[in-house]
Amino acid sequence: MLKPIFLSLALVTPAFSDPVTTGPRPLYLIDQMDPGPLKDKLLSCAGDPVKRTAFSIGHRGAAMQFPEHTVESYIAAAQMGAGILECDVTFTSDKELVCRHAQNDLHTTTNILATDLAPTCVAGFSPADGETKASAECRTSDITLAQFRTLSGKMDAANSSATTVEDYMDGTAGWRTDLYAADGGELMTHAESIALFKSLGAKFTPELKSPAVEMPHEGFTQEDYAQKMIDEYKSAGVPASDVWAQSFNLDDVLYWIKNEPEFGAQAVYLDNSYSIDGWDPNTPASWAHQMDELKTMGVNYIAPPLWVLLTLDTDKIVPSTYAIKAREAGLNIITWTLERSGPLQSGGGWYYRSITEAIKSDGAMYEVVDVLAQEVGVAGIFSDWPATVSYYASCLGLD
Repeated sequence: MLKPIFLSLALVTPAFSDPVTTGPRPLYLIDQMDPGPLKDKLLSCAGDPVKRTAFSIGHRGAAMQFPEHTVESYIAAAQMGAGILECDVTFTSDKELVCRHAQNDLHTTTNILATDLAPTCVAGFSPADGETKASAECRTSDITLAQFRTLSGKMDAANSSATTVEDYMDGTAGWRTDLYAADGGELMTHAESIALFKSLGAKFTPELKSPAVEMPHEGFTQEDYAQKMIDEYKSAGVPASDVWAQSFNLDDVLYWIKNEPEFGAQAVYLDNSYSIDGWDPNTPASWAHQMDELKTMGVNYIAPPLWVLLTLDTDKIVPSTYAIKAREAGLNIITWTLERSGPLQSGGGWYYRSITEAIKSDGAMYEVVDVLAQEVGVAGIFSDWPATVSYYASCLGLD
């Protein structure tokens, strides 16, 4: 039997005035830092109350340890001080908006392959065979909202060497956990996320995800999709000043700027120009758009991954040319994603690729946050574990 939305957590949902609880991780990270003024400052705040802050953005909730885009994940993020929460927005076959990171990720983020809905998947489970990896693909656009509600969230992962569905679903990385996913996470519609975030005292940063189907889809155009997302905030009485609508598609951002100018004023262009061959954050001639060009289009917020904003001066982490030019053009900067790389002893992987040589341990995380906050001047940082950012922002007096 399905549990009514929020009912199972009604007694533990924090009120806006409840104290933030960051747990042991911030002090663990500080303990790993090299001695210096920043470490001393962060240690001086140990034991002080941590405030909820818009500088701390819950990336899919608290996805490092909770199934992403679930009630449980969002509540955990709010308890850690995230002042803004993210619902990535996709749509079902009956054109209802739901919170999923991608339209075609149900096979890795839910239990669909182990349910009666497995036959709806556009590509059913295929076991690993020799050098061929196990695979599947299941889309929200192939099931109705009623069917979507029967699913449970799990940690986003798949075992590519699996020969059974059970093993395929059991792929969570060792540095994450299934501890908070044992009973399955409660999935949400976009409208339900708005209601929950309001109850948590948090603001909103929905991301309109790129469809896995060709648009228009059964009469549903890209513009309809972009408009429907904004309409759900208007219907809920949420002021535009509390919403940072995001998209990797610049056309979506420009649509909001033109057709919903109040919401468009805070629309966030998720810049993925780094995927272009030859693109370099320190070589403006390689960029798809110059910063003043984006500003002229009406873009006020830009959000690249954190490595795009950083470079090395010898062994010192400093702002990249990209970061400097964005600030000079008057663009507000948001970045992603902290706490998504696992332990940093081996250089941090993709999210730290421009500064790998300076990343020797988890202690480097707060050095990165400090450069982003104090030198790049970012307006907020997405994190899979918001407590890390919340502690820093509260200690340094950031809003």
